[in-house]
Amino acid sequence: MITILCYPTCGTCRKAENWLKENGIKYNYRHIKEENPGFEELQLWKEKSGLPVSKWFNTSGLLYKEHNMKEKVKSLAEYELLQMLASDGMFVKRPILLSGETVLVGFKQEEWEKLLKK
Repeated sequence: MITILCYPTCGTCRKAENWLKENGIKYNYRHIKEENPGFEELQLWKEKSGLPVSKWFNTSGLLYKEHNMKEKVKSLAEYELLQMLASDGMFVKRPILLSGETVLVGFKQEEWEKLLKK
């Protein structure tokens, strides 16, 4: 079963959910702020996604800007960055799609189609 981690007022998350519904794809919903991913989850998902930890940050979010993360992402160790992500779901780029061994970060329709419309 597919799980998506979203924030209800996030426009990209709503777009992703609408796409899933339009394509008749069932999924579990996880509120990223109320059920923030933990350090171990993020570490595992980062490895599965193949993305650097910097791509896991919500760079347009207020929290990212308030904490001057643009500079910190360049200088902190991966361990420290994962701890930051695990500290608050609003740091994390969304939506996150979990499907078996595949983890997608953000909504890129082409990627989602390739994975889900086999």
